[in-house]
Amino acid sequence: MRRAGKHSRRTPEELNALGDRVRFDAHALTRASRLVAKVDSSALQDGFDLYLHGFFVTEDGRWTVVQQGMNGDKRQARRYHWHSRALTSFVDEPHSAIDGPEQGEIINLTDRRAAPSRAAQLELIAESGPDAIGRDYSALTKAPAMQPDLPFLHMPAHHDVRASDVFIRRLHGTLAAAADRGPLDFPELLLTPGVGARTVQSLAMVAEVVHGAPYRFRDPARFSLAHGGKDHHPYPVPIKVYDETIRVLKSAIANGKLGRDEEMQAQKRLDDQARQLERTASGPTFEAFIARERGASPALGGRSVFGWEKDVGEEREDGGELIGFVESSAHRATGLLS
Repeated sequence: MRRAGKHSRRTPEELNALGDRVRFDAHALTRASRLVAKVDSSALQDGFDLYLHGFFVTEDGRWTVVQQGMNGDKRQARRYHWHSRALTSFVDEPHSAIDGPEQGEIINLTDRRAAPSRAAQLELIAESGPDAIGRDYSALTKAPAMQPDLPFLHMPAHHDVRASDVFIRRLHGTLAAAADRGPLDFPELLLTPGVGARTVQSLAMVAEVVHGAPYRFRDPARFSLAHGGKDHHPYPVPIKVYDETIRVLKSAIANGKLGRDEEMQAQKRLDDQARQLERTASGPTFEAFIARERGASPALGGRSVFGWEKDVGEEREDGGELIGFVESSAHRATGLLS
């Protein structure tokens, strides 16, 4: 099931209906759906707002989630991939892959090194309570302090109501609800009603000061150039390479079902080696790589929304009209993203 925007909230309802029909644990799948969305929107704060949630489930209860997020300011998108078969934790490096432009250092509580921060946040809620956390957060951000218990009353030194005034009260209420619920682990904290990106950020900031537990780490996203793009960027989709990739994957899956998983293991070893080499390997610049792929595109069956690259190249040589068409289409596309 694939849902966008407000329709994604119907996923739990659909999973329950599917569970009644197929007889699998709908409650566990609904929890997984909610938790995956919470992790990618709150525990991993990369500047991309989720707008698409696709949940795929097999008859035996195994599942895959593909979510998509959009950064309107940068006009960029990224995808988050999850797969239950390889999942050992929802919060400790749980993704099968994150595909998109890397954003540098971000709030990344899914990093393995963020385990002390996750534990410290739970400790803060259990032992310090919302009042102490609120005071620490206010001191860090110079936001107005939270209200003490009645009959005392603290008023800010300004007449107008500001965003910081509203958030600090909301944070206090959310932290109080979390403390009352007493989450046993970080996933349960994320599933607490009202806990979102700002609450998690606030807790992480205080945990870093009080316990020395860092919460900002390198963005785990990787930008894939293997099969180009249908919009002609960074280069047209090489259909021959695309078809060969599908053939190899189909063969590996078919052999895996027969108990012959050598191809799957070989691909995993290749992927592991590629990830290791990424740290030290050198090669052509990005621009040189793209130029080479575009040059080879006609021979590889390159295709985009503008047609086959072989035909596109001939049009470009004839009159150059396609370039203007590409540019105007790009302007329309970026306008839709803004």
